[in-house]
Amino acid sequence: MIRDRGQLRPEHEVRLRVRYEETDTMQVVYYAKYFVWFEVGRMELFRHLGLEYRRWEERGLRIPVVEAKATYHASAKFDDEILVKTRIKKVGNTSLRFENEVYRLPRMTLLCDGYTVHVLVNSRGKPVEFPREIARKLSPS
Repeated sequence: MIRDRGQLRPEHEVRLRVRYEETDTMQVVYYAKYFVWFEVGRMELFRHLGLEYRRWEERGLRIPVVEAKATYHASAKFDDEILVKTRIKKVGNTSLRFENEVYRLPRMTLLCDGYTVHVLVNSRGKPVEFPREIARKLSPS
């Protein structure tokens, strides 16, 4: 957990190894793969909080991405070990913002940082408020 303006915000880290299929012909990671790693971080953070996304889907809930941004600082290459840090930055009534940082290990070289914003929707695609039990786990005080 990190402290954000006096409030604790959930965060999680996951280590990955760059696979060959994630690279281009120069063995440099294709830029869009960082968004895949952001998703891995989100799902692992949910799991860490006891909020398996599969259970949300069973309730007819989804959290599509409505905004995404990535800033690239250095390249990752085939077989690099990376660390994906994911934190919840903001929880609204129907929206959620995640922030991510991707580092090359072991020196913690920042490769990319960015964020995604999601809106909770029902099975008809209409925004809905977070159920109380989910909101409580996303924004502990």
